[in-house]
Amino acid sequence: MKIRSLLTILLALVLVASACSDDGESAAAGDGTWPDKITMGFVPSSEQESLQDDIRPIMDVLSADLGIEVEGVVTTDYTGLVTALGTGKADLGAFGPFGYVLAQQQFGNMEVLIQAIRYGSATYHGQWMTNDPSLCDTAPESATALENTADGVAQVGALDAVALQVGVYFGDAGKALGETVDDGDISPGTSCMADLSKVKGKRVAFTSESSTSGYLFPALQLIEAGIDPVNDITPIFTGGHDAAVVAVYNGDADIGVSYDDARRTLRKEKLDVGDKVIVFNITSEVPNDVIAASSLLPDSLQKAIYNSIAAFLDTEEGEAAWDEAYGWTSIRPAVDSDFDVVRAAAEALGITEPLG
Repeated sequence: MKIRSLLTILLALVLVASACSDDGESAAAGDGTWPDKITMGFVPSSEQESLQDDIRPIMDVLSADLGIEVEGVVTTDYTGLVTALGTGKADLGAFGPFGYVLAQQQFGNMEVLIQAIRYGSATYHGQWMTNDPSLCDTAPESATALENTADGVAQVGALDAVALQVGVYFGDAGKALGETVDDGDISPGTSCMADLSKVKGKRVAFTSESSTSGYLFPALQLIEAGIDPVNDITPIFTGGHDAAVVAVYNGDADIGVSYDDARRTLRKEKLDVGDKVIVFNITSEVPNDVIAASSLLPDSLQKAIYNSIAAFLDTEEGEAAWDEAYGWTSIRPAVDSDFDVVRAAAEALGITEPLG
């Protein structure tokens, strides 16, 4: 009797252990509709190799949380990512808003899943930069930035700007000026006010033709100012936001555009980038960049991806990883209608499909 009871107990324990194992495998593999592997594509906001290193911890966390392999791939440009997601070579894509709008219009097989939040804001703007202080209408001031307000563009202190400015870092009490690296002090960002009429006839470093803050909104500004962005300037497409800053810094372009504040990407190698590259104007507000998902990905997997990224961003390691890659500090569920302003800008420029 005792032996039979013992066998019964052991059998019950085996069944419980087996059930726990099955539940664990099921949780790791989702609801049975998940693929064994997914690919997430990124476009370079900085050097391609650097971004590949930056996204590795993000991919590792996603793989561990989802229980499937998640591969991160950095494409050469926006068009490459549009094509990868549109043709099924990627399952997820981290897009600028313009890239997402064009990809969705061309292929229609994707939906916006995640929108970035940076320091509490779901929007950002592009910045106009120059290496020539004589272009300024007002005296350049160190440790300042430009922001959109109800009364127009205003100059504010660097610590009051929404985006983290070059020379600003997070100290024990929050934002602080005076970031330092091994090679010395990083100069705080300088800004002034200047009219866009000064851009005419200049060499202008854009990022790529599919970049919202690096081309679309600035080009529309030029048109509204009576300047042809093709014939009235010498456009240079650098391929990335950091490259546009470098072009201005090195004097290869008189003027450049990037997101605010892309000068930070150069601060460790070029300590004086905040002094030498002066912000003199900005674009109107743009909805933050997104992660779009293939429509073929199960809803349960999309939800799990969102939850994993949100949870990782709530950790110091996660916020540091996303800040290094794209400057994200949080996320929210994306709403497709928020990007109607981008569609309107693309229509005004006559751009209805990804540019090669």
